[in-house]
Amino acid sequence: MANPTQLETAMAMLMSVFDKYAMSEGKKDMLSKSELRSLMEKELPGFLKNPKDQAEVDKLMKDLDHNGDSEVDFSEFVVFIAALTCACHSRPKKK
Repeated sequence: MANPTQLETAMAMLMSVFDKYAMSEGKKDMLSKSELRSLMEKELPGFLKNPKDQAEVDKLMKDLDHNGDSEVDFSEFVVFIAALTCACHSRPKKK
């Protein structure tokens, strides 16, 4: 069997990180607000200005929770990570 590509490895890591935090409480395929906060504090520490600020976490949860169920499913999480990745990606300037 061939070694996984960088992209396959990145995809597997993304799934693994989501599962790690989603499985800490409640539904095993959803992130609760506290699970999302924990993930953000540990995996994306530079993203939240003040992780202790409940209002900031509440706003992030509201922005991510497209279906309004007060949880973040994997699809919502992936959209967030993709948007964050796009925002962080520096494109070469056109001449």
